[in-house]
This record gives sequence, structure tokens and C-alpha cells, in this order.
Amino acid sequence: MTAAGVPATGTAPAAGAGGPASRPGAAGGLRLTWVQPEDLLPHELAASRDEGRNVTALADRWTAAGGDATAPVSGASAVPASPELRALAVDLLDAADALPGPDTADEPDDLDAVRATWPTAWHLPTTATRDRLHGAWLGRAVGCLLGKPVEKIPRPGIREILTATGRWPLRGYFTAEGLPAEVAARWPWNRRSAPTSLAENIAGMPEDDDLNFALLALRILETHGPDFTSADVAQAWLDWLPAGRVFTAERVAYRNLLLGHAPPQTARRHNPFREWIGAQIRTDVYGWTNPGRPDQAAEAAWRDAAVSHVRAGAYGAIWVAALAAAAPVAGSIDEVLDAGESVLPPGSRFTAAVREARALGAGTDDWESIVDTLYQRHGHLHWVHVRNNAALVAAALAYGRGDLERSICAVVSGGWDTDSTGATVGAVTGALTGASGLPARWVAPLRNRLASSIAGFDGIGFDALADRTLALADARVPADGGAA
Repeated sequence: MTAAGVPATGTAPAAGAGGPASRPGAAGGLRLTWVQPEDLLPHELAASRDEGRNVTALADRWTAAGGDATAPVSGASAVPASPELRALAVDLLDAADALPGPDTADEPDDLDAVRATWPTAWHLPTTATRDRLHGAWLGRAVGCLLGKPVEKIPRPGIREILTATGRWPLRGYFTAEGLPAEVAARWPWNRRSAPTSLAENIAGMPEDDDLNFALLALRILETHGPDFTSADVAQAWLDWLPAGRVFTAERVAYRNLLLGHAPPQTARRHNPFREWIGAQIRTDVYGWTNPGRPDQAAEAAWRDAAVSHVRAGAYGAIWVAALAAAAPVAGSIDEVLDAGESVLPPGSRFTAAVREARALGAGTDDWESIVDTLYQRHGHLHWVHVRNNAALVAAALAYGRGDLERSICAVVSGGWDTDSTGATVGAVTGALTGASGLPARWVAPLRNRLASSIAGFDGIGFDALADRTLALADARVPADGGAA
């Protein structure tokens, strides 16, 4: 996940993923990203329209007062708003929050309604091995690391970089070696990630929110057990997660917590990113610790997601958790994808996007034509939205047929939120394969070391994480080996 976007000119901004929390303003002052009312409002107008709500009157009031209805691509507009315009933005955000909500018949916003559509029985093994859980952690890191340098670079830029260095199609970590200066200038690497994630610079797994949230979920389970609450998640953020390491919906929710709001209101107040990808990157561990039980994994994921996301934002979270519950015990990628779809509300747009993308991925070996179709369907969405990225993940998993390299290279070359989609696809295929079967050329650069700003985890080894995850998973398996 990322803190900035792609400008209309097609040139990627210099700001890096996983930060910064702010950037210089026009006069060198601090400009906080993803929280200022004048920056949130244009995103809210887009989110409300996507939900089918009529915000024409709000948009007209904003533009008539001199506001820009174009959502800032880097999380903060270049020039601070006047006090009057900022106050109007707050009023309009309040007005948007007060509008009638979208129809929930096909897209329910409560767990009971979603759970009512689930199967009554589950038919996967419920005992995971250490090797496959180790593979899940390694795969998540490898896929994330592959996508980090090109996060925010659009698909044509990724292809131009690879073609210019003679490395198209993608088959290894990105490198700046041999990259022509004019191409580098046109498509600058992610500023924060390039020093640690290009092939020539990798020395362990650098910090990333896609791994930080997995570590935090592990700590939540170790501290509160499997019946943790959304309030426990919120408190864990405040206790263990630096505010500067959260973005989009998580940053809004964090701010709402500091303002005294509690979940689920934290996800709903002035939060135009409520259906973006943030919750989807947080829930793998809930699956790994509930092997063979997509339902239990999805319930845990929903409680986590409720702090910051609604509807499709939460569907992405339960989908990935269900994938992660199946991946360490399943025998094929189809079993994993079936498990993921089993927890989704059948009539939602998210479910339709995932199912269509899976069929596309399984239908041809022409990956570029698959991605062309996905962009035709979902290209209007922000590149950190959940539906387009989930569709790309589903397509890459089906196309990759369980092979880590084929799958992560496909999804990262497809663009959008490259480190997050790479992490999810890598986690699934890593768990299917197991650590002992993963190619050394992908795993060795990790050096069994993960950097993190979450206290107690910086420098931890993936082997240690596998041990701790296995302990939690084993605790969920009854003595008779049946379903927990």
C-alpha cells in the first residue's frame, strides 16, 4: 500500500511508499497527507458516487467556493486551503456522512448478513505444517519486495523500465543497472524503497506496511487470543503502530481514534478511503492461524477491518483471510480460490470482480490480454482501491497455477498497488509451496531478517515468525484433529 498517487501527466511522483507521513508545502511548511479536509473531500465525492449516492449538490457548493474537485494524487494538495475553504470542506464532509447510505441488499455492511451466505461445512484439512507457514511468510515478503521499487509507477512505466534493461517479461527483482537516464527520469523509482529493494541494494527485507500489519496481527492474537475485538485492534494501533506508518483509511481511522471515536465509527467518519485496499493487506495471519477454516479466519478479519473499512474494504479483508486459511493446507490454487470466494457476499461488485478475474486468469496464457481486460473493467478506480487490486490478485493466482515466480511477476507487472498485490499473491503461493520448495534466488536476499518499526519485531527472522504462527495455529486444532 502506498501514500501517494500517479499524476495526470503519467510521471510517478518522488514520494515513497510507506511514507512519508507529510511533505513540504508550497512555502516549505508541513503538509500532512490523507487527513486534511480539503484533500479528503474530492476523494469523498468520488467514493460516494461509486456507492451510488448523489453528491452533485455538495460538489457544486465546493467548486463554486473555489475548491478543486480533483482528488490530490499524492495525498495532499500542493497549496494549503484558506481557513474559509477548509471550514467548508469540513461542513461538506459532514453532509456527505449524513447522506443515506448505499443499498446493502447485495453489499451488506454487517458480519451477520455476510455470514448468512456462507456454507455450513468446510472440507479442508485443519493442520498446517511449519514448512508451509514458513513459506507463507517468505512468500509475502518476496512478493512485497518485488513490487516495492515500482509502487506508484503505472503499468506502461513498469514495462518500459524492464524493456529498457532487457528484462521484459519480469522474472527477477528490479535493478537500476543498465537503465537509461531518460527512462529513469520519466519513471523514478519509489523514493523510499529503491535504496533497499532494488536487486543491487537488497540486504534483508526492508520495512513495509504490508509486513508491519502482519506482525501486528500476530501480536494481537498472542496478546488477546482468537476472540479479540475491534477495540483490541484499535488499542494495538495506538500502543504499537507508529502513526507515521499508516496511510489512507488507516490514517483517517487513527486520527478518529485520537479524536475519541471508537470502532466502527472510526471507519465511517470523514473516511473516503473506506473501500480501498488497506484492510485487505492486514489479514493473512488470521488465515494462517485458522488453517482449513475460512469462516473463522474471515470472522477475525472482519473485526480487524471494522476499525477502518466498510463493505468492499472489509470484503477484501475476509477474502484474503480465507485464501490464507486454505493456502497452507490446500492441494491446489483452485481449492484456495474456492475458499476465498466462499466467504464473499454473492451479489457484491467485489465478488463479481474477483470471479471474473479468476476466469480470465485461468482462460489463457496471454497475461497482457488479461490485464488489458481488467483495466477496461476497473481502470476508473483509484490505484489503491480494493476492487481493481483484488481482481488483479485473483487473475494472477489463477494464471500462476500455484507457482510463486509466475504469479508474483504477473501481478507486479500488472501495476496498481504493486507491493500489496505482490505480497498477497506471494503469501498464497508461498504457503502452497512451502519454504523448502521456494527458489533460493528469491528467498536468499531476505537473509532471514525483517525490518520493522513495531517494537519487538525489528530484525526478526522468518523462521521465528513461522514458529510463533504455528503455535497459534496448533492451539486452534482440537485434540481429535477435527475442525476447531
